[in-house]
Amino acid sequence: MNPVISDTKISMMMDFYSSAAAAHAFDGGVPDERIVWFDLSFRKDLRLGGFCITAGLEQFAEAIRSLSFDEEELSYLAAQGCPAAFTDYLRSLHFSCDIWAVPEGTPVFPNEPVVKVRGPAIQALLIETVLMQTMNYQSLIATKASRIVRAAQGRRVVEFGARRAQGASAAVWGARAAYIGGCAGTTCAKAAMMLGIPRYGSMTHNFVELFDSEYDAFKAYAKAFPDRCVLLIDTFGALDSGLPNAIRVFDEVLAPLGKRPVGVRIDSGDLAYLSKRVRRILNEAGYPDCDVIASNALDEHIIGEMIRNGARVDTFKVGEKLITGGDVSYFPGVYNFVAREKDGEAEPILQLSENVSKIVTPAPKLLWRLYDMETGKAVADLLTTEDEDVSRKKEYRLFDPDYTWKKKTVTNFVARQLLTPLFSGGECVYPFPALPEIRSYCAQQTDALWEEVLRFEYPHNYYVDLSQKLWDIKNGLIEKLRSDAAAQ
Repeated sequence: MNPVISDTKISMMMDFYSSAAAAHAFDGGVPDERIVWFDLSFRKDLRLGGFCITAGLEQFAEAIRSLSFDEEELSYLAAQGCPAAFTDYLRSLHFSCDIWAVPEGTPVFPNEPVVKVRGPAIQALLIETVLMQTMNYQSLIATKASRIVRAAQGRRVVEFGARRAQGASAAVWGARAAYIGGCAGTTCAKAAMMLGIPRYGSMTHNFVELFDSEYDAFKAYAKAFPDRCVLLIDTFGALDSGLPNAIRVFDEVLAPLGKRPVGVRIDSGDLAYLSKRVRRILNEAGYPDCDVIASNALDEHIIGEMIRNGARVDTFKVGEKLITGGDVSYFPGVYNFVAREKDGEAEPILQLSENVSKIVTPAPKLLWRLYDMETGKAVADLLTTEDEDVSRKKEYRLFDPDYTWKKKTVTNFVARQLLTPLFSGGECVYPFPALPEIRSYCAQQTDALWEEVLRFEYPHNYYVDLSQKLWDIKNGLIEKLRSDAAAQ
């Protein structure tokens, strides 16, 4: 029998080049004491809009706390050519990196350091894949959920994707991320049980078809769940069969018990049109408090169009286009080497890529968000070196790092440092909030963005500026590398 893959045993959950690079750096004389700096950031993808929502940090921390290598893993690495000195090092590995991160639920923008790692080169290389794996997936789903929830304009959105998720772990952690992004709950029992996410559910078409008639199925379900009765009305026709049978069961089964129905669900057809007809008929039958629930391959674009067409939907259940990321099949997260230390000083590192969008900002950095004190809205983000403190400034001169002639002086603002300590000397020092707190924080921080930034199509370009000092470091390195290349 093949072993079951565990989410908590992550020592070998890496691309082999990570272990190979670490092993041969070790064997090639790069001492483990060499301290390096890495940033996790993401690249621009217009399908995600102008910003993303961070998620997955707690699962990353849990994975790091369990980081160790057993003899089977060490033997495998040795057989792949890793030197004995390296496998001996892994055998007694004590994780000692310092890590800072933007709290889960924070809206972040392209090229910002979402996670910052400082530590021994070998350890910083070993954690690359698990960091990207946890943060990339959950950030993708949280971002998609945020878009869908905003499209629903205050109507309830429920994550409904476990059956379409790409594996059990994706179902659970996708439900978690969707909840952070604003979903009201999940239909995944495992996620609800493990994480305390509110659980939603209703009957299936298969259940209806088990009975001799739709009425018999509805009656059985109502008797079994009189306090949580949601009937699926489109198995044989929503208006001609399902809704009349549902109202009959509400009258004959629930009303004598003093119970009210929770909702009826439509899973096919013209959902906008049907929802309006169903709403009117329910109201006329004396059930204005019975929710109309819609499902069927929904996403933010379909939901937005339904609402523009006057749909009377109270709850949207969103499945495959949420749990898989829909039209965005991957999250564009990247892990970049930005500095190495010599004699206790951080030396900035820059890769001069032919693709300009891949040129990251070097050096250890701080990430500031500037809020207007009058409106509470975010004005801009600012990257600085670690020795710059913007929090006490009365005004600040911003300039576009690409078009430096575009400048703006900001006054009456408060600057908040977004990166917070996660690990110190290898020990987790961050008190993780409860999941509902992360969800509330996400909603508050998203609400602090201007409507123009929140647009799905062609969002306003929210500026992520560099301090003059950091801009000088980056452009000085670019000029030096170009000069060195020309001289060769």
